[in-house]
Amino acid sequence: MRAPINRFLISLIVISASACALAADASSLKPPPGAKVAIVVFEDLQCLECSRAYPVIWEAASAHKVPVVLHDFPLPMHNWAFDAAVWARYFDKTSVDKGNDFRKFIFANQTQITRDNLSQWVQKFAAGNQVSLPAANDPDRKLSELVKADFALGQRIGVEHTPTIWVIGNGEVSQPLVEEVKDREKLGQLIDDMLSKAQPVSAPKSPAQKKKSVAKTQKKAS
Repeated sequence: MRAPINRFLISLIVISASACALAADASSLKPPPGAKVAIVVFEDLQCLECSRAYPVIWEAASAHKVPVVLHDFPLPMHNWAFDAAVWARYFDKTSVDKGNDFRKFIFANQTQITRDNLSQWVQKFAAGNQVSLPAANDPDRKLSELVKADFALGQRIGVEHTPTIWVIGNGEVSQPLVEEVKDREKLGQLIDDMLSKAQPVSAPKSPAQKKKSVAKTQKKAS
């Protein structure tokens, strides 16, 4: 009996083929609110180079005190990457740290994971971190839609490989570090350069300040 066709994977292949001629351009990406600089990563949990780059990224982020913004980019050639990304989104809902710990756990055990035993590794992580699992994963497909949205974003800006890594400043964007990220000093130097060029970030307004600002605006309008 022929296996059913995964229409989403087919659509990803078509989109990937049409985007091959595009050069990656992350100029539309920005650091999170309150941050001058961030590391932005498009990753695939089944990608070997992503597993090698993951600790390099987080060590550099910790050393320079900059946030990491992760985007899911499960490649069509990988048969469990999409499902793993959906599970990562589930653990993100528990806490951002749990989601990041799950990704680290998957990367550390990547060579032992298959499409058939992925659920066992998910259960192992959940049990070790005292997280309860739902009877059915992602029943309303909301988490899947988040993963698809990340993939679509990557395609719009021309991502073709994983990992694709940028250092994003509030004024500039570095050239992408694609695939092999073995030189930790190169990533660190990019962060230092971007920090030196970044503009000061104004402190977010408190609720009281926001109310005062709104009141002034309303007074002027009247």
